[in-house]
Amino acid sequence: MNRNQVRPQRRHATPSRIERVRRQAVPKPRVIIALLLLLGLVSVMLLDGHLRAEVGNDQRVRSDASASKVPDSVLDGGPLLSFQGGTARTQAVPDKTIVLTFDDGPDPEWTQKVLDILDDNDVPGTFFLVGSMISRYPDVVRRMVDDGNEVGVHTFTHVSYQSAARVTREIAQTQLALAGAAGITTTLFRAPYSSTNDAIDNYSWPVYKTLGAMGYTSVFVDTDSEDWQQPGASKFIKWATPKSGKGASELFHDAGGNRAQTLEALPRYIKKLKSKGYTFTTVSGAQQQAQGQQEQGQQAQGQQAQAPQGTPATAGNARQSNPEQAAHRTADTATLWEGRALLGAVAVAEWTVPGLAAVLAVVGVAVLGRFAMMLVLARRHYRQRNRRRFSWGPSVTGPVSVIVPAYNEKECIANTLNSLAASTHPIEIVVVDDGSTDSTAEIAESLGLPNVRVIRQPNAGKPAALNNGVRHARYDIVVMMDGDTVFEPDTVQRLVQPFGDPEVGAVAGNAKVGNRTTVIGAWQHIEYVMGFNLDRRMYDLLRCMPTIPGAIGAFRRDAVLGVGGMSEDTLAEDTDITIALHRAGWRVVYAEHARAWTEAPASLGQLWRQRYRWSYGTMQALWKHRKSVTDRGPSGRFGRVGTPLVVLFQIVTPVFAPLIDVFTVYAMIFVDFKASLLAWLAVLLVQLVCAAYAFRLDGERYRYLLMLLLQQIAYRQLMYLVLIHSCVTAATGGRLRWQKLKRTGEVGTPAPGTGVR
Repeated sequence: MNRNQVRPQRRHATPSRIERVRRQAVPKPRVIIALLLLLGLVSVMLLDGHLRAEVGNDQRVRSDASASKVPDSVLDGGPLLSFQGGTARTQAVPDKTIVLTFDDGPDPEWTQKVLDILDDNDVPGTFFLVGSMISRYPDVVRRMVDDGNEVGVHTFTHVSYQSAARVTREIAQTQLALAGAAGITTTLFRAPYSSTNDAIDNYSWPVYKTLGAMGYTSVFVDTDSEDWQQPGASKFIKWATPKSGKGASELFHDAGGNRAQTLEALPRYIKKLKSKGYTFTTVSGAQQQAQGQQEQGQQAQGQQAQAPQGTPATAGNARQSNPEQAAHRTADTATLWEGRALLGAVAVAEWTVPGLAAVLAVVGVAVLGRFAMMLVLARRHYRQRNRRRFSWGPSVTGPVSVIVPAYNEKECIANTLNSLAASTHPIEIVVVDDGSTDSTAEIAESLGLPNVRVIRQPNAGKPAALNNGVRHARYDIVVMMDGDTVFEPDTVQRLVQPFGDPEVGAVAGNAKVGNRTTVIGAWQHIEYVMGFNLDRRMYDLLRCMPTIPGAIGAFRRDAVLGVGGMSEDTLAEDTDITIALHRAGWRVVYAEHARAWTEAPASLGQLWRQRYRWSYGTMQALWKHRKSVTDRGPSGRFGRVGTPLVVLFQIVTPVFAPLIDVFTVYAMIFVDFKASLLAWLAVLLVQLVCAAYAFRLDGERYRYLLMLLLQQIAYRQLMYLVLIHSCVTAATGGRLRWQKLKRTGEVGTPAPGTGVR
């Protein structure tokens, strides 16, 4: 296939604006589908990252912060902080009463075991839950509430000492998760890493005031088991036991690490304190006991003192069936469905991201395996072809026909034909003008070059032009090239030598980017040298060459005619004819020293259109020849070796390869920036080694490898999007038309014997 000349619409009149819009490569709905898929992936990964990591600078302890603005009554008061009319009010846990509180859950393993212990000992607990964990394990929360325990908010991503706006947002997200999981919200709050009241400082105090105005009770601790240090169950019990019969809000953890010691200590702790006459309750239960003690001191009329704002007596929608769950509120309908939507989105993320991670592992192995295969087989190919005794057979010295299909190539045709005229091998040149609307044919004739024939035909497309050229060819070997490509003087001679082997039916040449002085050109130059040519060396040894480039390829005329000529069934007629020759039993090889210089697309728009057509055409060709997978003989060999390799390395792996970059960014933001960056750079180093070896084999200058980093960041992403775009088009049954690329004619005749551009 001519991968630089593209087929126009079959009309010569200048198209109107409406017609040009109609001729766009892809209908807009498919673009929208591709963008929606990309947006969905980004959204899922951002949600997953939000669930799994703490983003931003979360300062756990402010040891040097002042508390000058915090009332002494709060700093020295009880662990239950609420506000009434803007005035702070603290409550202590009544004597001989324990409020067991658990932070950082729910955890599917440890929380369940803690709940079992509480059930066995018939005591309730108050669990301060992280919203992201609620979203991931809603079943645990439902059991927690159904068992009679109380729950509170511990922020969504376990952050503390943030602004009031950030904390408020985190609380709102956690309340949504609670509503989706258990159909409730709560008025209890505990900040991560908080401890006793005297840890409140001037920075956090405004946050607690804001939460108090919203009706929340902030819960602190009297004693801390410090189970996160894992000092042993006996020390847990000692540190958590209150002195002199005092009541206490006690802190344990049911998540955030290995809690085996907590599970060992908890039943012993409960039994010990029960034996000393202690009772166990929740935060709401302790508040009601404290309030009851206050009411006993009221006057004989039995008037109740007004309850503080945010306590069960004044909050609407309170669940009154269990006084130890008085902080729970029945979620309204809107909050309930928003919460369920959040849990649904989290469930999607929970399945999608690990699934993509598994795919990433496969893709990573495939990418590294491909690099390893290319290096090993390319070296073997190089050593095999450069042995002194290597020969294709008798030298091919007879004349050959060179077919040049051309449509509106006035900028390039002269350079193309002049390069052929300098050929050291006897040739005839057949220029097939495919209904050009410029002076392409006239320029070809005016050059007055020997052995040049110009054949005019109505515009019918490149396959028809090539078939016309084959029919008019006088010799048994035909060379096909593009109208914008130039050959070196010995290109044809090197290209046809493999025909000394009677099993060879076609030969792929080495296409080089001639206009490599621009950034886009340099990127394509790296791709041509590293990707296309290393790949062809590998496929050559495996005898499953998938594509003979349209810029430079040679064929036995009988072989081409035997498979029906160049087909119009696909947009990649070069891949189509190559696979057809394999299936017919011909061998297709690679002549790396036969070089052709082609004009690569000079703009991103042209590059997108060209590569989009290539990708889609390759898929069409593979689908057309899908039966080769089950065939026997040479056809089956290509189907069972070549087709899987092409599908894996040119479609599946490139489609999912962006996961490497996406997960790198994900890990740099949410996991470990340094380690992720080093891993990405390690992959880049592997690519650099492969590229340097490819440049060495092709005798190219290493200076272009300075563009490799930028190519990986920008150009590679563009190629991924092109391939994904092609997959969407193929999946939705879209059809892609040819578009004519703009030519500049800047690729001139190579210097004799150098090939250096």
